[in-house]
Amino acid sequence: MTLEAESQLPPERNEDVLRRRGPLRPEQLVSVRRHQDRRLAGHAFNAIDTLFLIFVTVFYLHQNADRAVLESLPLIAGVCCTWLMLLILRLYRFARAEDYFSHLSRLVLALIAGVGVAAIAHAAGSPQQSHFSDLLPFGLISGAGMLIFHTVWWALVARWRSQGLLIPNVVVVGANSQAEEFISTTIDRRDMSILGVFDDRVDRSPFEVLGVPVLGTTDAMLTHRIMPCVDLVVVTVSRAAARNANQIMDRLEELPNAITMYLDDPDANRRAEAIERIASASLAPLHTKSGSTRRAFAKRIQDIVIGLSALSFFGIPMMLIGLAIRLDSPGPIFFRQPREGFNNEQFRVWKFRTMRHETADMEARRQVTANDDRVTRVGRILRSTSLDELPQLFNVITGEMSLVGPRPHAIGMRTDGFESSELVAKYAHRHRIKPGMTGWAAINGSRGPMHKAEDISMRVAFDIAYIERQSSLLDLKIMAKTIPSMLGDRCTIR
Repeated sequence: MTLEAESQLPPERNEDVLRRRGPLRPEQLVSVRRHQDRRLAGHAFNAIDTLFLIFVTVFYLHQNADRAVLESLPLIAGVCCTWLMLLILRLYRFARAEDYFSHLSRLVLALIAGVGVAAIAHAAGSPQQSHFSDLLPFGLISGAGMLIFHTVWWALVARWRSQGLLIPNVVVVGANSQAEEFISTTIDRRDMSILGVFDDRVDRSPFEVLGVPVLGTTDAMLTHRIMPCVDLVVVTVSRAAARNANQIMDRLEELPNAITMYLDDPDANRRAEAIERIASASLAPLHTKSGSTRRAFAKRIQDIVIGLSALSFFGIPMMLIGLAIRLDSPGPIFFRQPREGFNNEQFRVWKFRTMRHETADMEARRQVTANDDRVTRVGRILRSTSLDELPQLFNVITGEMSLVGPRPHAIGMRTDGFESSELVAKYAHRHRIKPGMTGWAAINGSRGPMHKAEDISMRVAFDIAYIERQSSLLDLKIMAKTIPSMLGDRCTIR
């Protein structure tokens, strides 16, 4: 996705802003969703390593099934120690400053620790046990496999980092001396991409801050098309202007993007530490206080496994539905409509076409109602049973959507004569997680068209409540309740 900075400055400044990209602006901007997917790769690497160790262990024990159970305990202890050391030595962080040989040396240390524990457990065992040298083939195979895997992991991470997929995209709020210091330090470090600066003093703010263009006011940030690619909003303020900073933070709360503050701390070391935290671009750690990365990884695995299973199960019915649509009315089988997803990123949702092709409404300015003359005969059946949503499994598998989450709304959708996004202050909060095929709102009766402001407020409230409570168990509960809620609560189109 290539984006050019879209300024909302006075016309005489637009051309200059669009012409310049800034010293840290990448040639190709990457959405936050793609950044997040790569940063969760540490969990995938750990899972693959774990499965490999389990497979080699089970295979070795199967090949030596005549051994007593006690004779296998040293091997199992060594494998468990190796796995634990992989986590303790942080071998799935792939920190920016770490080189390849440093990573491999820590991996070798983890393997040696595993062998050492196995040797100690073997020596403490019964003298009737077999010689420790019998475990040598197992150690060589597992060690060589781990070395190969981690070489591949390292190559992948290096490639992603060179493509900018692990370097955070940042915008700065405030064209002031603190912003200059922050940008100057970042230029020296080269570990962040600063896409632009926003400042409310448009008439007095410079065209640029150390080469980084000023893109508009903080109000412009709410709709600026660069924001789906912004990992972090950095508000730069002086301690004397802390009150103004709080007002800015309150206004930016409407954004789905993460926000932090950079203060002019008199301690240079604390300022350096603040920039280090902002620039941290290692892969997501396997253990965090909030557990948010673990939940995100578990949710993605759940989407892939259940999504592929559902696609296999519904494959033939979907082909029959496609045939029925073609026989019922002229036009394409699928309807692909722009929607807003994670972090306000635009994507095209897949649905079966339920309306006459010539009446397609990409912006949902007229929501579907009972007895809508635009809906086809097959479309009435599909909409009343929600079967028109099945093609969204393609969006789930590609990572644009999740099985469970806030339902994606059409861009520009109108409710009660107004754009839906303008009716609720925290509307964009529903985009802090991937949209879903079903969700907490759906099973609680908030499905289908929303014709009143109260309808959109209720849905947003349900969506935010889900985001705050999200877990794998809650997702499975919502999926289990989705079918009866679809058949019982959805407005039937007659």
